[in-house]
Amino acid sequence: MSAWLTVIGMHPDGRLAEPERARAALDEAKEVYGAARHLEAAGVPEERRRPWPTPFSDGLDALLARRDDPTAVLATGDPMHFGIGATLAAHVPADEMVVLPAPSAFSLAAARLGWPLDRVTCVSLHGRSEDALLRTIAHGTRIIALTSGAQTIASVAQLLRSRGFGASELIVLEAMGTERERITEIGPTDIVGGGFDDLNTLAIVVRAEPGATPLATVPGLPDDAFAHDGQLTKREVRAVTVAALGPAPGALLWDLGAGCGSVAIEWMRAAHGAQAVAFERAEDRLAMIEANRTALGVPGLGVAAGELPATLEGRAAPDAVFLGGAVSDPEVFAQAWDRLVSGGRMVANAVTLEGDAALIERQASHGGDLVRIDVSEQDAVGRFRAMRPRMSVLQWRVVKP
Repeated sequence: MSAWLTVIGMHPDGRLAEPERARAALDEAKEVYGAARHLEAAGVPEERRRPWPTPFSDGLDALLARRDDPTAVLATGDPMHFGIGATLAAHVPADEMVVLPAPSAFSLAAARLGWPLDRVTCVSLHGRSEDALLRTIAHGTRIIALTSGAQTIASVAQLLRSRGFGASELIVLEAMGTERERITEIGPTDIVGGGFDDLNTLAIVVRAEPGATPLATVPGLPDDAFAHDGQLTKREVRAVTVAALGPAPGALLWDLGAGCGSVAIEWMRAAHGAQAVAFERAEDRLAMIEANRTALGVPGLGVAAGELPATLEGRAAPDAVFLGGAVSDPEVFAQAWDRLVSGGRMVANAVTLEGDAALIERQASHGGDLVRIDVSEQDAVGRFRAMRPRMSVLQWRVVKP
């Protein structure tokens, strides 16, 4: 099928990317989708304008139903960088879509600041919680973030202060590429409640305050970084477990019997764009998962409340599965194994004899490796110190053929 959809990036001042091609596509299109300000700036005739509705999904469905007709979409900057183009690419094959990018806000900001873009962390806080920054902030890093408006600046400043990064520098780049352009440097402790244009991009030079102990992005967060009731995969075993699961960008993990969500959270923090669903039935632990995903910067962690395996129904097939709390249940294992993609990884941890027996049997029938993990920690013996062993963990690791 030939390309029927053209996605056109726009400069901040309303100019079209690749003007000749863009104008030809707009003239040919029977309908043009976009924000009202984009449709107005591009001079689209009223009868062909299709402003995005609320909810956005309604407009997306209408657009996708037009596969037989020339159609255009207007967007800000580079549509493929946290933009509508990336959303459409999940529904429209590449050979059916033409994308004409303008410079993104990230490119414009990096150019203004003299920051090499390949050494900058680019994130979008547009329509997203500021808590997403918590998985990326570390002393010395540079971040460029899209925002949801002026209020995002104050929220980010408060977040940095609360996490020991009050020495950071914030740079607000307003209305880049327009007559209203302005660049302002402030600190998280400054009053930033208002006065900024809603069309802004936020740059951050992250600096920790003296004595602050930022959390690492590699697996193995301290146990006390999580709200938990004692039933969590402990730090050393968790690091080995997440490494065995092999986090990858965009990959989906099912954490079955998630407890406080520690493995799913570490998985998402370990790879850009990694996704996870935490399956848990206990209400108190579901509350812990909610608190932990916010506090540790992965607000996108999915939560499936209820009894396994019923809660697996209708879920997207996972690239990896962790069996923790549900390790001994044969029906949960069977359904999870059946749904796991070919080449996907399954890791299961057991500490009971019943769990050990289940894993030994599965390894005999499905292959993979069995590994015994023994960890000891310092403890007091009277006035002396000694190493006290924790409960031993049997781990099964397998790649589905």
